[in-house]
Amino acid sequence: MLPNKACLLAFLLLLRSTIHLTAAIGVSVGVGGGFGVGVGIGNGNGNVGNGNTPSEPPSSKLESAYRALQAWKSAISDDPLKLLDSWVGPNVCSYKGVFCSPPQDDEISSLATSTATANVVVAGIDLNHANLQGTLVKELSLLVDMSLLHLNSNRFSGTVPDTFKDLVSLEELDLSNNHLSGPFPIVTLYMPSLLYLDLRFNSFSGQLPDELFNRKLDAIFLNNNQFQGEIPQSLGNSPASVINLANNKLSGNIPTSFGLMGNKLKEVLFLNNQLTGCIPEGVGLFDELEVFDVSFNSLMGHLPDTISCLQDIEVLNLGHNKLSGELSDVICSLTSLVNLTVAYNFFSGLSQQCSRLFNIGFDFSGNCIPGRDMQRPQPECSVIPGGTLNCLRIPTPRPLVCASLPRIIFSNNMQSSSHHTSSSSYP
Repeated sequence: MLPNKACLLAFLLLLRSTIHLTAAIGVSVGVGGGFGVGVGIGNGNGNVGNGNTPSEPPSSKLESAYRALQAWKSAISDDPLKLLDSWVGPNVCSYKGVFCSPPQDDEISSLATSTATANVVVAGIDLNHANLQGTLVKELSLLVDMSLLHLNSNRFSGTVPDTFKDLVSLEELDLSNNHLSGPFPIVTLYMPSLLYLDLRFNSFSGQLPDELFNRKLDAIFLNNNQFQGEIPQSLGNSPASVINLANNKLSGNIPTSFGLMGNKLKEVLFLNNQLTGCIPEGVGLFDELEVFDVSFNSLMGHLPDTISCLQDIEVLNLGHNKLSGELSDVICSLTSLVNLTVAYNFFSGLSQQCSRLFNIGFDFSGNCIPGRDMQRPQPECSVIPGGTLNCLRIPTPRPLVCASLPRIIFSNNMQSSSHHTSSSSYP
């Protein structure tokens, strides 16, 4: 009897969500985690597809899968683990790394039988860490019932075929840790079911498309590529819970629309880019945010008071920017903090609460705080970068009432849009 499809898919999604925070914290202290999603290389009949109603008999789909996988095998030039030695003959469900399940309409009747010969389709491929060298072929688009394609940590090169738009059931695409190149693979935005997109640790370049943040993607991993240009203003349309753009060459301001993103946002990693301007006031809207890392950029100005509303924040890394002002209880009263880094900015004072944190291991070094060790030389502190920068901070009641933030910030964004000024940018 085939195992229940929903159970295995739920297990994979749980495994993926566990990896999210681990990978994010790894990036926040270095150059980014190279984690993939998957359960290892296996074979056979695990139920991992979402099983749309087939447009052709399953037997015909297996014949198409056979053609697709053999075409792909022919495009793989090196298989050091000999995994593809099992890719022989028409029984594709016995291939290592290939998983089959019944189509949705057939699932109940198939599970009621005692044989493994019920109608099945290819529902997933997991070849993580297989070290395969080759290219992705257009014939893979024949696997229209596939919901998972995990190819983390291989040596695939070239581009993502345009035919991948036909993968209408694909929910998870992990191409991380490969040698893929070219512009952002726009075809990934035309996969109607895609929720998880992982392109990190490749050599993609060029600008991010506006459409990226208009899709229903829950996780967007683009770190450690060569993307450049500004982050699209459409960022505010994204419903994602995790966005990782670290270690690229992105420039310009963090879009003011940032605060309009979905309220389930948990991790934002923009570190090690070339971002300028202010930290948007909308950052305080995300009461479930756990990781916010914008270190190693050129952000300026004072911190928004709204940061005090990030009651679930665990990792807050603002280090190696050009931020200034006093470090107040806005930051230092956050009770969930595990890792706070504000090193190598131009902060000039500490509140009493921050003074206590100064003595328990959080990193305040390389600033302009009088009477503290490991600060900048006085000549460096005589001119504060971005002294004329206007961050368009909204007057907020004191003490700040976090529940009122959505109304205040939405109103401010509407005013900013109507005036369409650039006063929040570098002068």
